[in-house]
Amino acid sequence: MSEFAAAGEAASAPSAPPRVAAPNPLNFSWQQTMLRIKDPSKSVPFYCDNFGFTLLHKYDFPQWSFSLYFLAILEDGEVWPHTPGSKEAEQAVWTFRGVCLELTHNHGSESDVSFSVNNGNVEPHRGFGHIAVMTRDVYAASAELEKAGVAFQKRPDEGRMKGLAFVLDPDGYWVEIVSRSAESSVQNKYTFAQTMIRIKDPAKAIPFYTELFGMSLLRESHYSDFSLFFMAQIPPGTPLPPDASDAATAGEYIRQMFPPVLELTHNHGTEKNEDFKYHNGNDQDAGQLRGFGHIGFLVDDLEAACTFLTEKGVRFKKRPEEGGMRGLAFVYDSDNYWVEVIQRGGLSLVA
Repeated sequence: MSEFAAAGEAASAPSAPPRVAAPNPLNFSWQQTMLRIKDPSKSVPFYCDNFGFTLLHKYDFPQWSFSLYFLAILEDGEVWPHTPGSKEAEQAVWTFRGVCLELTHNHGSESDVSFSVNNGNVEPHRGFGHIAVMTRDVYAASAELEKAGVAFQKRPDEGRMKGLAFVLDPDGYWVEIVSRSAESSVQNKYTFAQTMIRIKDPAKAIPFYTELFGMSLLRESHYSDFSLFFMAQIPPGTPLPPDASDAATAGEYIRQMFPPVLELTHNHGTEKNEDFKYHNGNDQDAGQLRGFGHIGFLVDDLEAACTFLTEKGVRFKKRPEEGGMRGLAFVYDSDNYWVEVIQRGGLSLVA
């Protein structure tokens, strides 16, 4: 076949159907990203004072020697009406449609001079990369943060990638500062923009989140030695960028969003190395430090969700009937990261 004939055949071929958000029959909704912290008296104000997070709810579990703090950035003008620690706040956080930053404090760590967390970016503990916030002017935001004494990992004009910054929170976790589109209708100074984790093989990791948890692939970016895949929980059937690999349209789509994206980072070649693995933030073998804990999803029917995931061959860390906390489960994704699955409406505790 000549190149002219091939071109003519291609021109007459039917165009691809429009891309729409993935089905989500079990109504999974991304609800949290969990990080372990040393001292809540430093970490909670860091996120609230610098980036506009609101403390939605707090749990204290003295019987297990830890506390949980749920923070979120609310839409501009929205006020959280509940007192953290109250029954009303507890109910509201387990029906919350946004994504929380869950900070886990193991009691006593704040007075332990030797305590530190794994921020996910230092060998041999790499895995989790960062969370990110989005703002209209990265340069102005960076100047303001620096004036407030926030430490920087990367300023906007440093390194290969200009126009974005990384700051360090009190535990050394990286917080990326990325720019919002000028066309966005979002009025917040900051929004919770992303959670990034490194993956070994996108052919396994992407279907895990899209086919099992109802996330949609919005954008993919490929470079000489790594690729990035951005996905989010979008209502099923919603139109998506026509081409996820088109940086202009797909990137603009994300930069106008209020909800965050899950960013999967693939360093080329890892999928070919049978022995390669990332640290999931929870394992403590060989002296490895803990840090990032998991991402978590709410679901309408936890029992049905567990049956579905079991049928799909997903491995469980904890089933709902196990342990002191009922109404939740933990599974492993394709890279051994923990994924929490929580009954929408709340937990129940077993003494």
